[in-house]
Amino acid sequence: MILEFEGQNYDIQEGITGIELLKAINKTSNDIIGISIDGIIYDLQTPIYHGGKLKLITKQDKESLDILRHSLAHIMAQALKEIYGDEKVHLGIGPTTEDGFFYDVEVEGHHISEDDLKTIEDKMREIIKRSLDIKRKELSREEALKFFENKKEVYKLDIINSLPSDAKISVYEQGDFVDLCRGPHIPNTALAGAFKLSSVAGAYWRGDASKPMLQRIYGIAFWTEKELEERLKLYEEAKKRDHRRLGKELELFTIDEQVGPGLIIWLPKGATLRQIMEDYLRKKHKDLNYQFVYTPHVGKSTLWETSGHLSYYKENMFPEMKIEEESYYVKPMNCPFHMAIYKSKIRSYKELPIKIAELGTVYRYEMSGVLHGLMRVRGFTQDDAHIFCKEEDVKDVIKETLELAFDVLKDFGFNDYQIFISTKPKDAIGTEENWQISEGALKESLETLGKTYEIDEGGGAFYGPKIDIKIKDAIGRFWQCSTIQFDFNLPERFDLTYIGEDNKKHRPYIIHRALLGSIERFTGVLIEHYAGNFPIWLSPIQVAIIPIADRHLEYAKEVFELLKAKNIRAYIDDRAERMNAKIRDNELKKIPIILVLGDKEASNKTVSIRSKYENLQGAVSIDDFIEKIYETIQNKA
Repeated sequence: MILEFEGQNYDIQEGITGIELLKAINKTSNDIIGISIDGIIYDLQTPIYHGGKLKLITKQDKESLDILRHSLAHIMAQALKEIYGDEKVHLGIGPTTEDGFFYDVEVEGHHISEDDLKTIEDKMREIIKRSLDIKRKELSREEALKFFENKKEVYKLDIINSLPSDAKISVYEQGDFVDLCRGPHIPNTALAGAFKLSSVAGAYWRGDASKPMLQRIYGIAFWTEKELEERLKLYEEAKKRDHRRLGKELELFTIDEQVGPGLIIWLPKGATLRQIMEDYLRKKHKDLNYQFVYTPHVGKSTLWETSGHLSYYKENMFPEMKIEEESYYVKPMNCPFHMAIYKSKIRSYKELPIKIAELGTVYRYEMSGVLHGLMRVRGFTQDDAHIFCKEEDVKDVIKETLELAFDVLKDFGFNDYQIFISTKPKDAIGTEENWQISEGALKESLETLGKTYEIDEGGGAFYGPKIDIKIKDAIGRFWQCSTIQFDFNLPERFDLTYIGEDNKKHRPYIIHRALLGSIERFTGVLIEHYAGNFPIWLSPIQVAIIPIADRHLEYAKEVFELLKAKNIRAYIDDRAERMNAKIRDNELKKIPIILVLGDKEASNKTVSIRSKYENLQGAVSIDDFIEKIYETIQNKA
């Protein structure tokens, strides 16, 4: 096999390990943690059976973190075995995460709590200090089954039995500890970097609610203590901004177990916030001639058969319903209904592009273990749109859609983002010409707008290329929001056509796009981005009016009516509390503007303003205040 490295080609024997490979190319292994061949990461012990572009991985490379974290998952598993007893700890899986690792385990006779994490950490550090070599061994299926049967590792046996018959089965040893794993790993425990165990959660084995519930222990890991401390500070800040806590404190939404997990109940203030967002989206879309529609929440099975959802997406759909002997499903997506709208009459090239938009609520069956406030739910509303256009319209449509996406994100306070273009995968449908035109339009539109982007080579869906926009929040986290996706699949499945200038039928291009994605999830992102301190235009209550004494209540009502007439959302805090206490309470409710009204304000028809906005401070006339707050709202400051 041929490996390309630093401009040279090396003819290397198949099955060579990373350590042997380094000798063959005359490289020292002292600083090298692993290798990458065409993006696939290997440790130095794993045999290599394919050629490609070789990269040596050191601690300075991002890829090395995956190797470190995988090894720390094993070190944690070994620590659990030593603390609670080898035969009492049954291991599931221990993969890496974005910033660390976890391991799913079952511990007989003990429920691991966060109080146990310090003990586990101490044992892990003890194992690291032993400087145990981490060795890889390959076993036959029979050897692997026999070994893990003797160890009574039922979950490892389940994994082995699910592997293809020709799969290479490997284990990694460190001291007396042996675990089923394909790697990669560091060569010695002494190389393990900085880590901290962060939390414990429940997780069904294989994500299946009919199978045992295991305990999932999470850890965070980096090479240096400095990197770890920075991430831990980020986690502390994230806890303060947790949308679940703030959503409860600010009375935005609730989740009731009687209603069902993953189903959001919007409280009055949250409903106001959602309405503001939806009204804003409707106006932006109508300005660009989108046509809004409403579609049913359920559809016959034949619809989902035609769309392909029953073949490829059924495990994510709610169970079948029988109505008058016919099968129906709650919709997981809005797309098939928009196809039906397009197909409801014969279309002419003169009508195109047709832009169909919907704030459509969809339902997806998510396991209870992965549900997370507004971020991961079972019922959510998408700001969906499908654009049906001719080939010659594609570039203009993509450019307009991108401009809309960036404009919307800016208004919500997101000006920093990463952009990815996902290109044609191996198992793609559609013609080569379709893909070239579509990918070209995505790239050209971004370049015309002066936007930088990364290519996710081969990462597109089988039915078309796409653009993903990931927004960066106030504490540096990235969130996937806007997607612009070509779809060559649905036009074929639904046999969509339009009559061209030549009086013949032609297949339209379909561009599926969502700007915010899920209204629920985006609201969660907004809450955490602003830590609940929404800008005035988004705040459910924009102004709190505080009369100092009962004699000032009449003037407070007058101010309230003036604000209400200008569609400014206000309320009067007329509780029998001291003024300072009411000010403090409204600040805790994160109401952006507080008006304090006393004798002087009532006599002069002024208001005394407390806010974080420079242009909204001090004592001003009520007319001046209304003018200033209206300008601030319009500017989406």
